[in-house]
Amino acid sequence: MSNEVGVRSAPMSDGRPGGLLAWQHVHYPEFHGDRRNLVIHLITVPLFQWGTLLLLSPLWGPWWLALVGLGFMLTAVIAQGRGHAMEKNAPIAFASRGEAVARIVLEQWINFPRFVLSGGVLRAWNSTR
Repeated sequence: MSNEVGVRSAPMSDGRPGGLLAWQHVHYPEFHGDRRNLVIHLITVPLFQWGTLLLLSPLWGPWWLALVGLGFMLTAVIAQGRGHAMEKNAPIAFASRGEAVARIVLEQWINFPRFVLSGGVLRAWNSTR
């Protein structure tokens, strides 16, 4: 089902076997095959992770570091969105704001690192020219 040109939609995670995390993991290679997008992710996933940690900085340091962290996170998400636009498979549209946040955070902290460590990035890189 499509709600705009080039963007597929899917139901919220409660209808997905294994939940959102498993669904995202199974479909991850389908949406991460373009070398440019892989490079963008290799650079911006750590940026997002640092940004997440800096959001907590007011607990131990200057409050303004949280703003830097938010900037890192936004930069990463925007860059990755542009990277996903380069993929041959259009991303599945977010069903809600809550699902968008969940999918983005899971991708940054769990699924992309798992994709790297399992050799998925190398396989995707080698399968394209």
